[in-house]
Amino acid sequence: RETWTRQMDFIMSCVGFAVGLGNVWRFPYLCYKNGGGVFLIPYLLIVFVGGIPVFFLEVALGQFMKQGGIAAWNIAPLFKGLGLASMVIVFFCNSYYIMILVWGLFYLVHSLTDTLPWATCGHAWNTEQCAELFHLELCRNGSSNASAGTGPFNLSCADLASKRSPVIEFWENKVLRLSGDLSEPGEMNWQMILCLVTTWVVVYFCIWKGVKSTGKIVYFTALFPYVVLILLLVHGVTLPGALGGIVYYLKPDWSKLAEAQVWIDAGTQIFFSYAIGLGALTALGSYNRFHNNCYR
Repeated sequence: RETWTRQMDFIMSCVGFAVGLGNVWRFPYLCYKNGGGVFLIPYLLIVFVGGIPVFFLEVALGQFMKQGGIAAWNIAPLFKGLGLASMVIVFFCNSYYIMILVWGLFYLVHSLTDTLPWATCGHAWNTEQCAELFHLELCRNGSSNASAGTGPFNLSCADLASKRSPVIEFWENKVLRLSGDLSEPGEMNWQMILCLVTTWVVVYFCIWKGVKSTGKIVYFTALFPYVVLILLLVHGVTLPGALGGIVYYLKPDWSKLAEAQVWIDAGTQIFFSYAIGLGALTALGSYNRFHNNCYR
């Protein structure tokens, strides 16, 4: 079985699995949902109690058996079903996860314009209820007949409540093209199909030469999320209300620790971000040299 060209290729591959979209958007959401900074307590506890040990187990198993996620479990015939079950899980995960990449590519292509298409109304996918500016704060303390400015004209708060953001309309009418019911399949979205095919082609060329090509590509895929996180951090601290968000994290809600859902979310995030139980780490470890010190 072929091996990694350099040990750093394996390390960067593991880093690429640990830091991805799940950390860019899911982890901040879970922190916000589960009491801010207090979520880090169950998260870090489960990292050391469950995440790191299982991570090491899968890598060591693959390195010892020199097999992928299915054949590696031949070490114990009773557990062969674990490999097959993990492949079923990977199939369903990749089926929906690839669509997240497709949406990202779709938005990237449509962002290559002077004016973002989801920033304004007047497009073919917009409805009459589309409104570019909202001043709902003017309605909170006023009567139902109060009016709020939305550009060159005024609307009552009742009218403003029925308006829709161009961001939402772009997402629902242009990207998803939601139909009225499950019985209405709607038309084929050829732009989305083209993005889907393009994404699968890119994925194929990332792995078509095995670890020799993957070992080089991971230097980009593993480091790029950190660049995105830094850019989002710099942009986030400059937005209105950023101080309130920082204070929310620094003053955690300790009562959340008594809720079981907080601990469940921390555990699922560990398994989700580290790709534990999917057979991927076993496959990555199988390309190590047999006497490699994967523990170190």
